[in-house]
Amino acid sequence: MAELICDWVPSIEKVRMVNSGTEATMSCIRLARGFTGRDKIIKFDGCYHGHVDALLVKAGSGALTHGRPDSAGVPQAFVDLTISLPFNDVDLVRKAFHENRNQVAAVILEPIPANAGLYFPQENFLPILREECTRYEALLIFDEVVTGFRVARGGAQEVYGVTPDLTALGKVIGGGLPVGAFGGRTEIMDRLSPDGPVYQAGTLSGNPLAMAAGLAQLRELERINGWKLLEALGTQLEQLARQAIAKAKIDVTFHRIGSMFCLFFARGPVVDLAGAQRSDLKMFARFFHACLRRGVYFAPSQFEAGFISTAHTSKDIERTGAMIYEALETMPGID
Repeated sequence: MAELICDWVPSIEKVRMVNSGTEATMSCIRLARGFTGRDKIIKFDGCYHGHVDALLVKAGSGALTHGRPDSAGVPQAFVDLTISLPFNDVDLVRKAFHENRNQVAAVILEPIPANAGLYFPQENFLPILREECTRYEALLIFDEVVTGFRVARGGAQEVYGVTPDLTALGKVIGGGLPVGAFGGRTEIMDRLSPDGPVYQAGTLSGNPLAMAAGLAQLRELERINGWKLLEALGTQLEQLARQAIAKAKIDVTFHRIGSMFCLFFARGPVVDLAGAQRSDLKMFARFFHACLRRGVYFAPSQFEAGFISTAHTSKDIERTGAMIYEALETMPGID
């Protein structure tokens, strides 16, 4: 498994297995702090990195869906070390680095945020993050728990051509079993115990069952060229969804990359958490239940991305497109 990850994701020269995406991001943060000798972390509003204390600040996923973007039980001292910025705002990134010179250990983000719906990095956003991290000697951490091996064999960093210092992985690499992993440049990973002073361990990390299941899953994806198949199905869904939206004459913003998609019940553009939060949640609820009655089950939150799998067929996608139109047709326009 380690050899495959390092082969498919060139930015990862060494990798360590853990048991969840939360463990992976938590370990990346600790390692970044240990490597740089700094304490502060920059993250982005709406990006969810698991239930790590320091990262539950303006988070996405369930915390956002239930109206509690932060969590009880997180000490203020941890929050004080986390700088949360609007996604895609390079000016505020530069300002944060300037005002916290020699204090920022790392920037962590979902390169394609998928926990506040789904939106994308604008042109040059990721390259500028890379430049600023290099300039201020901070680490760039990509949380690819969702996008890793999903949007491309090498993840979002392959799609956008930007190289992070550390990468967090999860989900698919366990083949349905609990799993996580993180890796990056050798000089950084060598700071981990037992070789270095940054402690990390886990009784079940890298357990044979999860590794075997994950390896089988990834090899099967490679065998069937799952990424080509999912892109074809995603393209079909996008075409049908956009046709349905146009026919229904309703303001819905549709986003897709590969097998990931989202319908925002708001006018575009949606490029950050603030844009996503303009969505009409009552309209989404009506849409969700209208689709469910017709046998199509979307994620039950405006702030969750949808996913296509290799088990879906072109016929499934065609039916989904038809149901999207039927559901939208019953709704009034969005103000």
